[in-house]
Amino acid sequence: MRSTPVSGSTAIPAPDAAERVDVVVVGGGNAAFSAAHAARERGASVLLLEKGVREAAGGNSYYTAGAFRFAHGGGRALAPILDEGSVERLPRTELPAYSADDFASDIARVTEGRNDPVLTRTLVDHSADTVDWLTGKGLRWQLLYERQTYVEDGRWVFFGGLAVGTVDGGKGLIAQHTAAAESAGVEIRYEAEVRELVRGDDGAVRGVVYQDGSGAHHEVAAGAVVLAAGGFEANPDLRERHLGPGWSRALVRGNPLNTGEVLEMALAAGAAPHGDWGSCHSVQWDAGASPDGGNRELTNQLTRQSYPVGIVVNRDGRRFIDEGADYRNFTYAKYGREVLAQPEGVAYQLFDAKTRPILRTLEYDSEPITSAVADSLEELADKLGVDRDGLMGTVREFNESIVDVEFTPAVKDGRAARVDPPKSNWAQALDTAPFYGYPVACGITFTFGGVRVHHETAQVLTAAGEGIGGLYAAGELVGGLFSGNYPGGSGLTAGAVFGRLAGYAAAGESAQLRA
Repeated sequence: MRSTPVSGSTAIPAPDAAERVDVVVVGGGNAAFSAAHAARERGASVLLLEKGVREAAGGNSYYTAGAFRFAHGGGRALAPILDEGSVERLPRTELPAYSADDFASDIARVTEGRNDPVLTRTLVDHSADTVDWLTGKGLRWQLLYERQTYVEDGRWVFFGGLAVGTVDGGKGLIAQHTAAAESAGVEIRYEAEVRELVRGDDGAVRGVVYQDGSGAHHEVAAGAVVLAAGGFEANPDLRERHLGPGWSRALVRGNPLNTGEVLEMALAAGAAPHGDWGSCHSVQWDAGASPDGGNRELTNQLTRQSYPVGIVVNRDGRRFIDEGADYRNFTYAKYGREVLAQPEGVAYQLFDAKTRPILRTLEYDSEPITSAVADSLEELADKLGVDRDGLMGTVREFNESIVDVEFTPAVKDGRAARVDPPKSNWAQALDTAPFYGYPVACGITFTFGGVRVHHETAQVLTAAGEGIGGLYAAGELVGGLFSGNYPGGSGLTAGAVFGRLAGYAAAGESAQLRA
C-alpha cells in the first residue's frame, strides 16, 4: 500500500499509525495557503505541513515585497480593495489600466516566447478574480508607491504594469494568510518535513510521511495531496547540476529550506518535468549578505533595484549590461546571472549626487548596507576595489555618448548612451560629486523548472499527459510559466492562481472518494 522513499538512500523508519484528512498541503508559502483556503472553502479537512519552525515559516513568500501583478482597470477601479492610505493618494496618482492581454504579452516578451501559452493564459485570465478572492479571505492591499513610481510635478506616476502589493509586504502576506487559514479551520503543523509520498494500490498519491522536529515519522492518509514546497534554489548541488557551474556560489535571498526534495519526489512519482530547468529568477543582491538564506528582518530590502538610473560595472571597471533596456521590473530577475558571470561574481552599481536622491529608499537607505561614498570617481574605485583606469575610461566614454533628451525616469525616455553595451534609456552622466557605489552579487530567488500540471486543475501530469491521481502542484513547483526572465510580481500571482485551482480540485477528488 505504501510507497518506498523517493529521496535519500537511508530507509525511512516505520511511521506511526496513519491519521486521515481530506487534503494535505505540503509547504507554507503563498501558494500553499491559497491551496489550503480553496480546499477548506469546498468543505475539505485540510492539513498544511510546513518544514520550518513557526518563527521561520512562510517559504519564499515571506521574503518578498508582497507584489502581485494582475489585470486591472487602473487606479479608480482598484480603489475598493486598497488600504486607506493608498486611496487618499489616488487623486494625485497616474495609474493606467493593465489588461490580461497586456499581462500575457509581457510574459511572452520577457521570456522571449519560451513560456507555456496555455498555462500563461490561465494565469493572466484568473489573476484579477484571484486577487478579489484573496481579498475575501482577509488579505489587505496597498499601492506600491515606494517601489513602482517616480514623482513628476507633484504626482506619483506608476510604470511597468505592476502596482499592488500586500500591506506589510511578504511579512504581512504570510501573517494574513496564516490568520485566514487558522480562522477557517486549516490545521498547520510546523517542523513537519515531508519525506515520502504514499501511493495507493491504484498508483494514486493518497498521503504523505513526514518527520517532526524530534525525528519521529508520521503517516497521514489523504484523498489528495497538493505540493507547494518551492523549487531547488537553496540547494547548491542541484543548482550546479541544473543551472550550471558557478551557481553554487549564488546568495540565497529567500527561504533556506527550499532544497528541492519535494520536487524530486514528484518526479520520482512519475511527474513530467516541464519548463526551463536551466534558468531562474536571480537579482542584484547586497554582496555582503549571507550566502545561506534570507534576512528575516530586512527581507527584500537587500535587493538593489535602482540600477536603471545608474551604471553597473565589474571589478575591471567595465559595464556589461544595458541598465536601461526596459522598466526595472522587466529586467531585474535576469541580471543576477549576469553579475554571477563577472570576475569573482561581483559587480558595482554606481550613482552620483544627481541620481542618489531618486534611489529606492527601502533598499538604499536600509541598514546594514554594503556601500561606499567618495568625492571623486578615482577615490570611489579605490574604496570599492575596482580598477581605477578601467572605470575612468568607462565613465568618460559613457558620459560623452549620451543622447541629450529630457531625463524622465517614469517612462522610457530614449535618453540613451551609445556605447557597447548600450544604455537604452535613463542615461545620466556620472559627473557630480559625491559618488556612490553599491557592491552586488547574484541573489537567487526561485528556479523556473518544475513539473507539468493541467491548466484547469493543477493536477500533476505524466510525460504522456495523464493525470497522477491525488497529486496536485502549485507555486515554484509548476514549470513552464517563466524562462530566463519574468515580469516582476508574477510569481506570487501564479502561486495564488494555481494554488486556488489545486485546492479546489484536490477537495473535489477527495469528496468523490468519500462518496
